[in-house]
Amino acid sequence: MTLYVDASAFVKLYVSERQSAQCVDLMRADPTWVAGRHTFVEVRRTLDRVLDGRTFEDAKGHFAADWGRTSVVELDTVTVEMAAEIAEVTKVRTLDALHLAAARRTGEPGLPFLTYDLRLAQAARSLGFHVLGA
Repeated sequence: MTLYVDASAFVKLYVSERQSAQCVDLMRADPTWVAGRHTFVEVRRTLDRVLDGRTFEDAKGHFAADWGRTSVVELDTVTVEMAAEIAEVTKVRTLDALHLAAARRTGEPGLPFLTYDLRLAQAARSLGFHVLGA
């Protein structure tokens, strides 16, 4: 099976937050991860905002290793147009629409969608995704 992982989930691997242990367990249970290309920017920006010094550098290194084993959905024309349609229907934020479109582009029916963002989780459920986390 494959697991779509959004930025809120990735961050929990490197920053001790509520539900970090659950997230680690879910991601270890399904080590085939997929994410939209924009997730890279979201995670790095968040790590830079909440960590500093050696802690930031360590987290950045761990994320780079994890990202290297993640299947990445490119934000090509089809994905972006799909995201625009999803945003119009669900009224989600731009980055959330990109996550939802990227997950749809995998073509995996019943793709588990891991997020700790409540608004994104609600939108994902409304589109038929099996949401884990939030």
